Amino acid sequence: MNGSVAYLVATLGCLVGVAGIVVAVVALRRGKKTGRPAAPGDPFRDTDADALRGDPRTLKPGDIVEIRQVSYAVRGSVHLVEGGWSWAEHLLDTVDGDKRWLSVEEDPDLELVFWTAEPAATITPGAPTLDYAGRRYSWEESGQARYSATGSTGLDPSGTVRYHDYRGQGGDRLAFEAYGEAGWEVARGEQLHRADLMVYPQAGPKAD
Repeated sequence: MNGSVAYLVATLGCLVGVAGIVVAVVALRRGKKTGRPAAPGDPFRDTDADALRGDPRTLKPGDIVEIRQVSYAVRGSVHLVEGGWSWAEHLLDTVDGDKRWLSVEEDPDLELVFWTAEPAATITPGAPTLDYAGRRYSWEESGQARYSATGSTGLDPSGTVRYHDYRGQGGDRLAFEAYGEAGWEVARGEQLHRADLMVYPQAGPKAD
């Protein structure tokens, strides 16, 4: 190979290498501009330590859920759908006879709220802000959903529910729900972390 040919080959090699770098940089920038953020991972996948705590998305009547070292039996479950959005509310048995609910929702991250009914409340929804039990809550959302109920909930097997949700400081919640033609039921809620729960599914029937 003479000197001219060797020079030409070396020059072409350099150009190819530079072109490769430019293409890679352009692709990287384009990916940053147009690439969608990755969907949130499943917090209860088998390889995650949270999987050992059980999956609250699978709760059903008869299961046991432990919330901050207190065990509750799931008496009944209500599954709600509004458009493309769905969530679940589980009625829990308590030793003191209070009405407690656990709501489970993905929007898109998993959200768990522990509710306590407030049967003596006389407030009604609709205002932008509400004061109740010494706390102020701001309106967050409202709507109407269809529901299906299983277990012992005191509700018809299916129907509609109207709701208004309010949010206070520190994740506190105030909710109003009216099933069918019934009046408003009021509940206060406290947002939970996944580590606050342990789920013990009901054992299924043994195989023959």
